[in-house]
Amino acid sequence: ITLLEELAWFSSYLNAISSSFQQQTLENNLTNLVKRNSELENQMAKLIQICQQVEVNTAMHEAKLVEECDELVEIIRQRKQVIAVKIKESKVMKLRKLAQQIANCRQCLERSSALITQAEQSLKENDHARFLQTARNVAERVAMATASSQVLIPDVNLNEAFDNFALDFSREKKILEGLDYLTAPNPPSIRDELCTASHDTITVHWTSEDEFSVTSYELQYTIYTGQTNFISLYNSVDSWMIVPNIKQNHYTVHGLQSGTRYIFFVKAINQAGSRNSEPARLKTNSQPFKLDPKTAHKKLRLSNDCLTMEKDESSLKKSHTPERFSGTGSYGAAGNVFIDSGCHYWEVLLGACTWYAVGVAYKSAPKNEWNGKNSSSWVFSRCNNNFLVRHNGKEMLVEASLQLRRLGVLLDYDNNALSFYDAMNSQHLHTFDISFLLPVAPTFMIWNKSVMILSGLPVPDFVDCPEQQDGGCRQQDSPYSSGLKGCN
Repeated sequence: ITLLEELAWFSSYLNAISSSFQQQTLENNLTNLVKRNSELENQMAKLIQICQQVEVNTAMHEAKLVEECDELVEIIRQRKQVIAVKIKESKVMKLRKLAQQIANCRQCLERSSALITQAEQSLKENDHARFLQTARNVAERVAMATASSQVLIPDVNLNEAFDNFALDFSREKKILEGLDYLTAPNPPSIRDELCTASHDTITVHWTSEDEFSVTSYELQYTIYTGQTNFISLYNSVDSWMIVPNIKQNHYTVHGLQSGTRYIFFVKAINQAGSRNSEPARLKTNSQPFKLDPKTAHKKLRLSNDCLTMEKDESSLKKSHTPERFSGTGSYGAAGNVFIDSGCHYWEVLLGACTWYAVGVAYKSAPKNEWNGKNSSSWVFSRCNNNFLVRHNGKEMLVEASLQLRRLGVLLDYDNNALSFYDAMNSQHLHTFDISFLLPVAPTFMIWNKSVMILSGLPVPDFVDCPEQQDGGCRQQDSPYSSGLKGCN
């Protein structure tokens, strides 16, 4: 009995749990269904609103069509009246001139007829004396009339009377036949492959399918902050720079920040409205620089273009490693720029060089010390088979390939970061987190062979990925003390 009671209780318990579970499931499904119904109602309300707006817009367009056509008909009516008046005025002028000529001809004809009658009567005179008396006067008048017969030719030009006016509406008819419902132009397309950049300019090129219906273009741009919601980004009007009334399909923007990525939109505009292109992300190149001969050690040779530095191998002691922290040990040179903003990238072609230090330094950094020994410089170094980063006399080993031949340096001054990369393998090596206080200059030191500087480069895409960076140099975690133990 007890077992049966327990089974009954357990069954009741299971039923209760099942009922509770079913109830909870039903409540959740009901909540989801109510939410979906609400979403559908909102969607249907929006669709109904759009339908109403379509009706309103269509009515507006129809009214506009009637208005534009009526205006066009009124212009034609006015021009018809003006041309009709000109035709009537031309007719009156020509008829008045012809009437005057007809009157002159009639007078000449009457005088000529009277003279003919008088001459005929004289010829009929049989009395010689009387004939001589009248014939002389009549003969002179006939001779004069004959000599002046040119006056009787009408001054009428049939070409002027009939061919000097023509109605040619062929051009207008062709325009009228081409009348159509004008819509906003199709969105233009930014051609990334045609766009070019320098360290402070970007030239944007675009194409448009409706080039002949576009009255102008408008270019909009802003600094790209990593925001992926372009609609929200576009609606933040305050952050956008606008270049209006562009007539060509390209434009060069000046005064941009070096090594910075921008978002560009192009808007095609006509009387019906405008449409935007898809966003394009374009970036400026880094600030170009060369090696400054004034900062170069006397035992370094710089190329004529100041982009290559070479160590005088004869001065390198064969018995031990390079001089330590002495005035003769800082075989280096600095770039001829001081950077205080923006994002900048350069590369160092290392070749066969196995002793070097590359980084940045304040102007106040001591000139007779290795870069990285003091608090004013940060470097990535190679000492034979060891790679390390060094700052303020502390150093930390870094994993890198002995085949490292192209060292990439990214200085993101505004975001307080200095990063190093194996540029050939797109591999991140190290990042310093630095709170920059002063402008910094690129610095380079070598103790054997030579290196070449490549500056003014665009920031490669592979350095834009935050997940590739390791959070910088945490000196408090470094297992090394001051000095160059890593180079021994």
